[in-house]
Amino acid sequence: MDMPEPQKGPRIIAVANQKGGVGKTTTCINLATALAAVKQRVLIIDLDPQGNASTGLGVARKNRRLDTYRMIIGGVSLSDVVQKSTVPGLDIVPAGMDLSGAELELVNLDNREHQLKAAIGDGAQAYDYVLIDCPPALGLLTLNALVAAQAILVPLQCEFFALEGLSHLLKTVERVRTVFNPDLEIQGIVLTMYDRRNKLSDQVAADVREYFGDKVYKTVIPRNVRVSEAPSHGRPVLMYDMKCAGSQAYLHLAGEVLRREGHVSV
Repeated sequence: MDMPEPQKGPRIIAVANQKGGVGKTTTCINLATALAAVKQRVLIIDLDPQGNASTGLGVARKNRRLDTYRMIIGGVSLSDVVQKSTVPGLDIVPAGMDLSGAELELVNLDNREHQLKAAIGDGAQAYDYVLIDCPPALGLLTLNALVAAQAILVPLQCEFFALEGLSHLLKTVERVRTVFNPDLEIQGIVLTMYDRRNKLSDQVAADVREYFGDKVYKTVIPRNVRVSEAPSHGRPVLMYDMKCAGSQAYLHLAGEVLRREGHVSV
């Protein structure tokens, strides 16, 4: 794969898959933590009304009054809704309960697909990477993320229907490219919840790699108890158990992402 020129200004990546339970939020949190660990300035925008990224980074619900909803619908600036996380170099715009109503409110707005992009504006200049944790649906919130982003990273669970769901998502990406955001690209596809004891995991991984080639990261995220436990402690697994297999996998994934972004020395 040809190495791109290093990105100038913030790189905005939507972490998206319309299917729930694929490790999307876990990937967003731990990739962001790994990027911050190598001195990248990182912001997570929690665009999922469930607010799992906010919970996973220890943001209490009482501290989410200034949230993604108020940035998109309420006209509050990005700098006013950003919070520091417990991870050095990693900030977050949390998601509160009101975000669940944003889909309906966006329908009646002019330029409804561009609200997130406009809200981010120049405020993202303080960061090297902005990761948008999308909801598990292809609605207006996810569409806003794809319009605002320069690239999409797709977590893909090693299960039977994985390719079918991925093809649906990629058709949406093509429509977004055609109508709203011609520069949107696939940063990569990461295989998650891989179980080496399960022959189906091997078969799905082989099928995805055959179909998508080098768009699929070499790093595979294994099923790992420590990864599952970490969110209940409000910490990324990299801070919960640095030495576990899940943490090491996310560190390797961050290295791949940075190399694809032109940081060839990483």
